[in-house]
Amino acid sequence: MPLLKLYRLATHALTPLAGPLLNWRVTQGREDPARLDERFGVATRERPPGRLIWMHGASLGETLALLPLVERFIQRGAEVLVTSGTVASAQLLCARLPAGAFHQYMPLDAPAFVDRFLDYWRPAIAIFAESELWPNMVAALRARGVPLVLANARVSRQSAERWGRFPGAARKIFGAVDLCLAQDADNAARFIGLGAPYVRVGGNLKYDVPPPPADPAALSAFKGAIGARPVWAAVSTHDGEDEQILDAHAEIAQQVPALLTVIVPRHRERGAEIAMLAQARGLSVALRSRDGDPQPDVAVYVADTVGELGLIFRSVGIIFMGKSLAAGGGQNPIEPAKLGCAVLHGPSVDNFLEVYAALGAAKAAARVNDARALARAVHYLLSDPKRMRRMGRAGAEVVEKLGGASRGIIDAVEPYIAQVAIEGR
Repeated sequence: MPLLKLYRLATHALTPLAGPLLNWRVTQGREDPARLDERFGVATRERPPGRLIWMHGASLGETLALLPLVERFIQRGAEVLVTSGTVASAQLLCARLPAGAFHQYMPLDAPAFVDRFLDYWRPAIAIFAESELWPNMVAALRARGVPLVLANARVSRQSAERWGRFPGAARKIFGAVDLCLAQDADNAARFIGLGAPYVRVGGNLKYDVPPPPADPAALSAFKGAIGARPVWAAVSTHDGEDEQILDAHAEIAQQVPALLTVIVPRHRERGAEIAMLAQARGLSVALRSRDGDPQPDVAVYVADTVGELGLIFRSVGIIFMGKSLAAGGGQNPIEPAKLGCAVLHGPSVDNFLEVYAALGAAKAAARVNDARALARAVHYLLSDPKRMRRMGRAGAEVVEKLGGASRGIIDAVEPYIAQVAIEGR
């Protein structure tokens, strides 16, 4: 039996288990209990009249990358539905989406839920970020004649190799994509190999994402709490990195006793765990969610809240980007670079090679291989504020020059929307 047919039968048969699964995820903090119906394809708000553009990103990074497109479609008079699959992305999007756009959760990929979702929203076009393709949703869009576009499209070499083990399924799914706008030539080649029929290099939307906002009063209070203390931040840290961050703090603090180290875990629920690691080393620690702004006696400050990276990036001149000392592929450094921060990172940045290479070439970012190298780099920059500011200015210039993908993507997508309008769908 063909793999995709088996998948469809399995998801149909397992539909009765969706409720218990989602209820379990609620207990883990991975679903919003107040909006659980959306995961069954049930709308929790009215569909606006007229042309509706649907955009989808799997989680926080992918959906934020869509914001420049959202703005441009709204300027053209469209209403925009944005979906995602994580609680963190929903919370941030609800705060940052402009008027004319709104958020719903992506339904689970069961035929009944997908049909209910599409029958209600009736999108003119579906624009998915990166390579978030669910077989039942792709088939349902094709059956309804809704154009499917991959924007900011990216598929890692490892993912492409996994898809390559099932060439028939890959051709069926990627062959249903009407237009694939890849981030770069390497990704374009991988999508062509997977069977996407129309592939172009569209650039990286993440360069066009506006910097994260910061509440002025909160920013003023946070900066006031830091005062003149030397400070640096490790952002989007993952398991296995926090110990190295704390080791680096201990080494720097031997020469900089007033040092404040800010740790922003990628998953905020890890905040208490990181605080315990710091306490076990004899360090004074505070959690933003519990203790508010950092007090003078705090050495390690864990910013375990959502939507406050703008505050951190505007208050701290040195940012270490996590998921890079561990073998994770790195995190996106564009936002801190846009706000003039000097960027440090570990050796594992495969997911963002282009931007790290550009920042490195401009001497706006530096690689560190372990906790000791991280400590040396942070201490060097703290001791040379002019160098730190030069790195920050260079990074802001780099990301400014690399922007502009959203304009080209809108131009590429417009003919598909116009064709839908002509055909009256």
